[in-house]
Amino acid sequence: MKIIVPMAGRGSRLRPHTLTVPKPLIPIAGKPIVQRLVEDIAKVADDRIDEIAFIIGDFGPEVVKSLEKIAEELGAKASIYTQDEPLGTAHAIKCAEASMKGDVVIAFADTLFRADFILDKNSDGVIWVKKVQDPSAFGVVKLDDYGFITDFVEKPQTFVSDLAIIGIYYFQSAEKLMDEINYIMDLDIRFGGEYQLTTALENLRKKGAKFTLGKVDDWMDCGNKNATVETNSKILEYEREEMQHFPASAKIENSLIIPPCFIGENVVVVNSKVGPHVSLGNGTQVVSSNLDTSLIQEHTLINHANLSNSMIGNNAKYYGVAREISLGDYSVLDFLSK
Repeated sequence: MKIIVPMAGRGSRLRPHTLTVPKPLIPIAGKPIVQRLVEDIAKVADDRIDEIAFIIGDFGPEVVKSLEKIAEELGAKASIYTQDEPLGTAHAIKCAEASMKGDVVIAFADTLFRADFILDKNSDGVIWVKKVQDPSAFGVVKLDDYGFITDFVEKPQTFVSDLAIIGIYYFQSAEKLMDEINYIMDLDIRFGGEYQLTTALENLRKKGAKFTLGKVDDWMDCGNKNATVETNSKILEYEREEMQHFPASAKIENSLIIPPCFIGENVVVVNSKVGPHVSLGNGTQVVSSNLDTSLIQEHTLINHANLSNSMIGNNAKYYGVAREISLGDYSVLDFLSK
């Protein structure tokens, strides 16, 4: 089986953090979003993962190396494709057409999940959904009395269903899906100016394909700062037991760590209170500060701060005062010298 991961989006709602790092490589509780996504799928899939195909933007060679390493650690081949233009979900999959063979899981690297992940191989595919309050922002599905999907509707402006597609799909035949994607692109069939996967799915359904429903227990968004900090908190809770042990290289001096927290390699915490729900990336230093419900990346200095619901990038420096903040990589914010 293969995993196809479209991840070429710019992540503009998560700026400034995505100005220097693609959103799927932002670490959550010590691991990049995309790594957590494919690891979660690999854990629950019945079959061996032979290949992971990543569809990226112009992210550079370091990102490619990181993705190749993620696939290698799962014993899978990495294939890298580039989506030059943001022309929709179906177009993103089209970019990886060479890997679209056999049975596949397609997982968009925007969210993390906890689910009863069962691949129903008696159906043509499985679509994972979650009930939402405002379905107008999502692709949604309708069901018949037997639990099969009867309609795929993209961003309905009048109520059709509250079952939103979360961006994870299983297909028994990638080739059949590609036939429909090629069809809608050849005829230039767009919704909102883009080629939508839901259009291809609806065409398959009309031709007799049977799609069943996969339901998630928790759907965790990483779209903006607040959502990403909240997702970090949830993952820390889910992995509370694993987060009990800190690396030997971490230096915790005259400080209180309130679990669950992620503490990376060579982290230094001095005269501070950290937690709950804080992640500190490798090499970060926290001095004379109070932190809770925050996500701090690598090699960053926090000094005399009182932070909550905050996200700070790599190689940044923050000095002084209490506040909620979103600070990008290589930034310095100094209130102590003013």
